Amino acid sequence: MHKDILICGVGGQGTVLASKIIAAAAMVEGNTVHSAETIGMAQRGGPVTSHVRIGDDAYSPLIPHGKADIILGFEPAEVVRNIDYLAKDGLAVVNTSAVAPVVESLLETGYDGTDMIDYLKANVRCIFVDGNAACEKLGSVKFLNIYLLGVAAGSGKLGIDRETILAEIESRVPEKYKEANRKAFLEGFETGSTKGVIS
Repeated sequence: MHKDILICGVGGQGTVLASKIIAAAAMVEGNTVHSAETIGMAQRGGPVTSHVRIGDDAYSPLIPHGKADIILGFEPAEVVRNIDYLAKDGLAVVNTSAVAPVVESLLETGYDGTDMIDYLKANVRCIFVDGNAACEKLGSVKFLNIYLLGVAAGSGKLGIDRETILAEIESRVPEKYKEANRKAFLEGFETGSTKGVIS
């Protein structure tokens, strides 16, 4: 298998854990995996980007522009920021809940992600989900990374078996949160497998 997967969001959304789960699950299935993270002031809500490259023909951990099979986007502006990585036939899974940048409090631009979502709808194959709203129903937005991982897996574009990913999730979260994370992943998986590509 060969897959190039880019995960992007802002600090505190759990993007790095999502990338580690994908990489570990792919290795369990016998694949060669390279990964790297770019973290900019992550603890202050800065951008976080993770590259996961699966396959023997990936000699660098960084995905070349125009080669990502899937972008797992935790925030609309971060998807737009990284859209040059997406292949022409690639898919973006986009959380529509915007995270206002730090400068928003100074400039009051009114950023709510709408312009970014409109741009993506016009230019990219996407599955849009309100991940924050879905996770609030599950009890906490802290499950966003696992829910979005489920959407990506359910889309079929991730290329990793559902049970392999679930096993990795359960091996990495505390016992008291295992059932909630399992539920978040499975609800995301169902969404990804039934929602279809909107754009």
